[in-house]
Amino acid sequence: MGKPLFYEILEKPATSCIIGICCAIWFYIQKKNIGYSHVGLSYETAIEGHYWRIITSAFSHISVLHLVFNMSALWSLGVVEQLGHLGLGVEYYLQYTLVMVVLSGVLVLGMYHILIQRFKLEHFRRVTAVGYSCVVFGWMTILSVKQPSSKLDLFGFLSLPISFAPFESLVFTSIIVPQASFLGHLSGIIVGYAIAWGLIHGMNNYWALSLLGWILLVFVLSLKKSGAIDLNFLEIESVTDPSLPSVRFLGSGNGRTLQMSALPLGSVEFV
Repeated sequence: MGKPLFYEILEKPATSCIIGICCAIWFYIQKKNIGYSHVGLSYETAIEGHYWRIITSAFSHISVLHLVFNMSALWSLGVVEQLGHLGLGVEYYLQYTLVMVVLSGVLVLGMYHILIQRFKLEHFRRVTAVGYSCVVFGWMTILSVKQPSSKLDLFGFLSLPISFAPFESLVFTSIIVPQASFLGHLSGIIVGYAIAWGLIHGMNNYWALSLLGWILLVFVLSLKKSGAIDLNFLEIESVTDPSLPSVRFLGSGNGRTLQMSALPLGSVEFV
């Protein structure tokens, strides 16, 4: 008999939080009747400056089957949080989850760019990627390298050897869910191997927080620029009040004189 769910949640705090966030977003999407085009990532929307979609697409699911598959796999992969003795653990999990969300999204766009510009496959301009699969496949790959003896449990009854899980799951999802993003899953595998083999390394709390700060900044600015959400409260308007004193330089030749206009008499209030 396994451990009670409560204790497993305590052993996988980061995984539990991410699953909770994805489920809450799925519920909100269903309630508001939001579609792929509103939150998904495509080449067409990216070149229009919708960079915020790299984040929204990762945490959004439209199909309940897609959500259940990803969250079931993610729960099993949460064992990474318990492998501190292998150099993994909770901090490693959070730091490289952030890396995979960003890099897998950028890599997908790079693949679309090559297919469109090099091979003239215009269809990929409008292909929209959505879901946490990129990160799930990334962690499958990392675990297959770091601890190849592990098992990946799906739906509570299907168990796969982790050493083959990334590519088995790639085929499995393509058969079960024909509209699944093959390139999205593949990008997660590529980024996962890059991290597992040390090609991407050196993340710590400082760099993770710095990366998070830049993500939030780009997210808000691109969201505002694209006009997807009204963010007028971020507007900074120039103020030209003739009642305020002005400063200017006067002079000729080598000499300059600072002249300041007088502030008109009146009342000043501090609010």
